[in-house]
Amino acid sequence: MSVSCLLRNTFRLERKHVAAHLVQQRALSGADAVNALRPFYFAVHPDFFGQYPREREVNENSLKRLNGYLDNLQKPGSRSVQPVKLTFYVRDTKDGSDVQPELLASGFRPVSFTLQTNDVLSTVKNVLKSCSLPTGHMEGLAASAEPSKSPAEAGLPFYRPIRWDKSYYTFTGFRDPEQELQQAQRMEPTLISWLRNNEPEATKKYNASLPRREELNRLKKELCHNFHLADIRWQRSWGVAHRCSQLQSLSRLSQQNPEALINLQGHTVVFADQSGMNASGHIMLGTMDVHHQWTKLFEQLPGYRSLQQQTDWLKERISLLLGGTQVVHVERLGPVQPIAEHYSTLSTFHKTLMSRRLRLHPRSLQGLTMLLENDRSNPSLHEMGHFIIPANCDPPKLQVFLQSQAREARQRTQRKNQLQAEEEAAVKLCLHSLSLRSLSKEPSVSSSQMIRCCKRLVEQRSPLTQGLHFCVSHFYSVMQDGDLCVPWDWKS
Repeated sequence: MSVSCLLRNTFRLERKHVAAHLVQQRALSGADAVNALRPFYFAVHPDFFGQYPREREVNENSLKRLNGYLDNLQKPGSRSVQPVKLTFYVRDTKDGSDVQPELLASGFRPVSFTLQTNDVLSTVKNVLKSCSLPTGHMEGLAASAEPSKSPAEAGLPFYRPIRWDKSYYTFTGFRDPEQELQQAQRMEPTLISWLRNNEPEATKKYNASLPRREELNRLKKELCHNFHLADIRWQRSWGVAHRCSQLQSLSRLSQQNPEALINLQGHTVVFADQSGMNASGHIMLGTMDVHHQWTKLFEQLPGYRSLQQQTDWLKERISLLLGGTQVVHVERLGPVQPIAEHYSTLSTFHKTLMSRRLRLHPRSLQGLTMLLENDRSNPSLHEMGHFIIPANCDPPKLQVFLQSQAREARQRTQRKNQLQAEEEAAVKLCLHSLSLRSLSKEPSVSSSQMIRCCKRLVEQRSPLTQGLHFCVSHFYSVMQDGDLCVPWDWKS
């Protein structure tokens, strides 16, 4: 055989090897990805952060974003996706005595990383390595050459680990989450016994926090009055001391450079993870940023307001094209959507609508609302009555969906409004009957759950609740400022 033939055969074999490697990377199925990420899920799953609501919220929202990133990688024709920065609080899932230096006293460590990979296999490895979790179990992972299924098609959502055989935990030393949850449920006390044991501690912590609470209220009123702010809010459930320090920092800046805060007039200020303007038009002040970064943001506010006006104009145009349906943005405690990202989503959707005009009566969908999302492929109707629409949805398909679901959407919206009214009435009755100082709930608690909880609390009428701050949640906890978290389905 000639040298040229040998070279051709060698190049052909190398090309086959490279092609097979690329197919394996891109064809990793949703089920395989879930299997490979099991150690990660056990380390970050929100169910294990019941005593730490802030960390649980961070993990819940980061898992949703990770799920969307992996789902986008598996969409047909997907070439690349936008980089996503994620933060997780990772539990120590090993029973060994080696404790990592950055491990917090609570038993978990914060980890932040950015996803920039364009295939599922590399993304999974990146997640595991970033969290210092083992990747040895992936060496023998065989990917099918068939097109990979999405997690929904496979029946395995990325953010939910599937059950392993008990022998896995014995062999690896990982803790069995199912066993831990069952044990926690068996040990769950009744409401009265838990209040009896924890009310003294809550009262002590509340009394200790009173000076900080008064200082917090004073600073908030002073800043809102001096700079004509609409409101001051917080993205996360930070404690009173943490909130006070944030307001004191803003107050010091206002004294050192009062001209810098002039552009804040009329705005709502939100202390958040990053600085900028969110999709609702609120000014976000990153809690980790210094005064120089805040001042630079204030100088850029005229440009942000111009972008907000263009965003409002796009919403009006979209509403006219969709029979009066209003585009809304729901604020969440998780990662905030910047105004620039929201504008980009609206612009993409508006161009899609303009490409093929819909035949909808101008007021046929008046009173209905919709959310736009980039990480969806099909439109859906939320249980609360609003449409959830992909930004790149096919216009004819969208028209059929909106017209067929309009009646159901109105019924669900009406039911949502009724539940909200019932919830407000139940909360007022509960506050009055139990002599509570305050009664709130976590965003993950639905209106129907809150109503049932309040009715049962009124029926219970325990004298132990007098003068307490209650937060309805999914777990029991005494917070650092004396607030009491109680599960909505507490045992009587």
